[in-house]
Amino acid sequence: MVKNLVIVESPAKAKTIEGYLGKDFVVKSSFGHVRDLPKDNNAIDIQNGFKPTYVVSPDKREVISQLKKLAKEAETVWLASDADREGEAISWHLAETLDLTNDKTRRIVFRELTKNAILNAIDSPREIDLNLVNAQQARRVLDRLVGFELSPVLWKKVKTGLSAGRVQSVAVRLVVEREREIQQFKTSSAYRVVARFDAGNGAVLEAELPQRLKTLEEAEAFLARCAGAAYRIETLEKKPGKRSPAPPFTTSTLQQEASRKLGFSVAQTMSVAQRLYEGGKISYMRTDSVNLSQEALTGAKAEISRAYGPEYSHTRQFKTKAASAQEAHEAIRPTDFSLVKAGEDSAEQRLYDLIRKRAMASQMADAEIERTVATIGISTQPGVTLTATGEVITFEGFLKAYSESKDEDENDGESSFSRGLPPLSVGQQLPLQRLSATERYAQPPARYTEASLVKKLEEMGIGRPSTYAPTISTIQKRGYVEKDTREGKERKFHVLTLDGEQVNTEVKTEVYGADRGKLFPTDTAMVVNDFLVEHFPLIIDYSFTAKVEEEFDRIAEGQEAWEHMIAGFYGTFHETVERGKEVERADVGTTRLIGDHPETGDKIYAKLGRFGPYVQLGEAEGETKPAYANLRKGQFIETLTLEEALELFKLPRVVGQFEEKDMTAAIGRFGPYIRHDSKFYSLAKGQDPHTVTPEEAVQLIAEKRKQEAEKVILTFEPEGRADVQVLNGKYGPYIVCGGKNVKIPKGEEPRSLSLERCLELAEATPDKPSRGRFGAKKAAAPAAKAPAKKADGAAKKPAAKKATGTAKKAAK
Repeated sequence: MVKNLVIVESPAKAKTIEGYLGKDFVVKSSFGHVRDLPKDNNAIDIQNGFKPTYVVSPDKREVISQLKKLAKEAETVWLASDADREGEAISWHLAETLDLTNDKTRRIVFRELTKNAILNAIDSPREIDLNLVNAQQARRVLDRLVGFELSPVLWKKVKTGLSAGRVQSVAVRLVVEREREIQQFKTSSAYRVVARFDAGNGAVLEAELPQRLKTLEEAEAFLARCAGAAYRIETLEKKPGKRSPAPPFTTSTLQQEASRKLGFSVAQTMSVAQRLYEGGKISYMRTDSVNLSQEALTGAKAEISRAYGPEYSHTRQFKTKAASAQEAHEAIRPTDFSLVKAGEDSAEQRLYDLIRKRAMASQMADAEIERTVATIGISTQPGVTLTATGEVITFEGFLKAYSESKDEDENDGESSFSRGLPPLSVGQQLPLQRLSATERYAQPPARYTEASLVKKLEEMGIGRPSTYAPTISTIQKRGYVEKDTREGKERKFHVLTLDGEQVNTEVKTEVYGADRGKLFPTDTAMVVNDFLVEHFPLIIDYSFTAKVEEEFDRIAEGQEAWEHMIAGFYGTFHETVERGKEVERADVGTTRLIGDHPETGDKIYAKLGRFGPYVQLGEAEGETKPAYANLRKGQFIETLTLEEALELFKLPRVVGQFEEKDMTAAIGRFGPYIRHDSKFYSLAKGQDPHTVTPEEAVQLIAEKRKQEAEKVILTFEPEGRADVQVLNGKYGPYIVCGGKNVKIPKGEEPRSLSLERCLELAEATPDKPSRGRFGAKKAAAPAAKAPAKKADGAAKKPAAKKATGTAKKAAK
């Protein structure tokens, strides 16, 4: 007989909580959501007040069966899912699915998995908050309506398999618009003048002209006027200053800082934080509050005083700027400030260290600094001065524990603090060591990283802590955005140096535009975004999307009925969708005439096909069969030039012969490659299919053959079973039999396996369960009238097929 049944979302959380409760409590996991909207058009009854129908997920039927049995036996059922809208919806679904009555059901919430928090929650249960449930339901229903009505329009007008979503499409728009800003950016240059002086006693002082000089001629003239000049310090100004710490982490600021400092993706940050939370090491990681509880403030103060001294402690209570933030919730912090190290692996330990130091620094004293500005006069140019600036930290304060990083577009790569100046005095003469003017180019806006895109969405009021990571993942999975590293390009710049009376000019080379781990839109994103902006402006409008989030907040606060909110949206939206169906496919920007071939006069088109963007030479209806070529990474249909298109048609090209067979260089779905004897060999990084040499191609083939030879341990081709092999894989030897991967039992020597033994092991290995649309049938649960799951609305129809063909296939 079970006295108390506690249901949580994850097994890890169940294990942690079970250790805090006595023998009268049994803790079980629901493994997340147990019900959702079915994947068909019957999920929402639009005519009947948008009533949703929910079904038990096929993979949760066994879980529900076990929980029902335990709930029936239990005196009290405690629903302990997460303390947010999503968690509230999970508890509601459990109560409905398990047929729980109000008298035996208790809803408990906690912001951290510690013994005190759990016991306090047990002592103060409440009922399920239907306002929070309805806010989650409104989001789920609205996103399903948008996805299911809008995605089919995209399939017919642009490309099969595409999806649209209320938040994902806005996120894609941001990436597309940033890319166009960069493409349209007009590069200009100016000259930065820097002087280096001997400050005495071996010290060096660097100063610069406060304004940039616009042209080479201006820079030359300025340096020429400095010939033979004397330099002296005219003024020294010292000012005390201070810097205050950043608040403790919210979900978005944690994602940003983990990206900058640890190189984590948004999804990785949330996954690692989830493990730390479930292990009882940090407070709940989905929050937009910067508030800290009194218990946390006391713990931080004690640890700061112990580690650094009482003078470093300064208790602060930060105020959250976001209107939607719930101050009753807390920022992300350690559950025990005295625990210096926590986590099962390196990723957990590094993220915990970041969270702990940030939370501690937020409760530490300001850093005190002294800023010094030296103004240096030039004897040959009265009224013109150079400036040297330095900062000295006089009291470290919070910097003893932590210093916040900045995005590249915020600080241009410069340090938060400059170095201090050497000892100087007014009137001091400064012998010149070097005077130079270096050409510097204006930088276009930086491309978004995952974290900086989250930051932008948050600033615009779009999305909430629980939706950031899924949104970023979705736009990449759908093929709208690629997280990539791109090589930079070379450009010349001038460096002018004063040498005695002479101004010397030197031309140097720098690489610019290189990007690492940035978000790039695909051609599909460009076309879909333009189509949505033109024909569905409401869905992709920034202020509208933010307004919808505010309405969800109103529903959560009980100020608006969710059905009323959906009804107000749906009428206008549905009419827009109906009008969008009338748009001619030819009017959608999937095809662009580039120009005529200079020799044949044939038309050259850039098109978006089933497998991505490509160029076509000649008309499909003509007598001569058209030629096709894929666009290269970083090229777009809308900006491709005739010269670039002609270059693409030079591939495939025969590089040379090897073993009396052609080696052909080309570009495919996975990048540039060499084809030889019906086999494919990827080019190494930096190798260009237009210029790769026969020697390099032969080397690639030899290296791949060597790798494959080392991979094969046994083959049974002589025995008539070419489909059976023993291979060396990433995790050790295994058997491949008819497309099935088979584990080799411990203790058996892979090289000694016979064909019969391989077949026997394969027979004993079950086939993988069928997945996807044609997998196991989903049994429908009775209709229910409310919420569901984290999602941003993309229609759950067949996902976009991964590109597998050449541009020629795409054209067909």
